[in-house]
Amino acid sequence: MNNSSSTINLKTDNMPVETEGARRATGVSTGSAIQSGRFPDPEVIEKSIRRKFTAKYKLRILQEAEACTSQGQMGALLRREGLYSSNLTTWRRQHKKGVLEALSPKHRGPKAKNIDPSVCRIAELEKENHQLKEKLKQAETIIDVQKKLSEILQKPLDSTGEKI
Repeated sequence: MNNSSSTINLKTDNMPVETEGARRATGVSTGSAIQSGRFPDPEVIEKSIRRKFTAKYKLRILQEAEACTSQGQMGALLRREGLYSSNLTTWRRQHKKGVLEALSPKHRGPKAKNIDPSVCRIAELEKENHQLKEKLKQAETIIDVQKKLSEILQKPLDSTGEKI
C-alpha cells in the first residue's frame, strides 16, 4: 500500500516505517507555533482573584435582565458579563429585602471581635494562677521527698524543712 495521501513515513533508526491512517490532532499544525514564536503562557496564577460586584453594578445588571424580553437576550447578557443565572437569583432575593447594603459585597472570613480589656486581664491572671499552682505542687513534692529522705537517713529536720 503506497497511497501517499493516507500513509505517513516515519524514520526510526534510519529505517523507513509506513503507518496507515495516522492523523494529527485537529487544529494542530507542526511548526506554525514554533515559526510564529507564540506559545501559550505556562505560568499559572498562584491563587485566583475572587470577583467582587458593587451594589451599583448588581442593580444595573438586574435592570438589564428585567429589560430582556426576547428569547436569547438573557443568555447573551449572562455570557457578555461572565455571570451565572444563580447570580441573578441571589441578587434578586437580596434586592427584595429592599436594602441597598444587602447588594454590597460581604467580607469573607471570621468576623473581627471587640475584646473587652477586662476579659484579657482575667485570662492573664488565670494563667498566672495556674502557673503558681504548678510551682506550689512541685515545691510540696520536693518537701515531701526531703522529709522521707530524712526519715530514711534518720536525720531530724526543723519545722522549716532544714537539717538540724
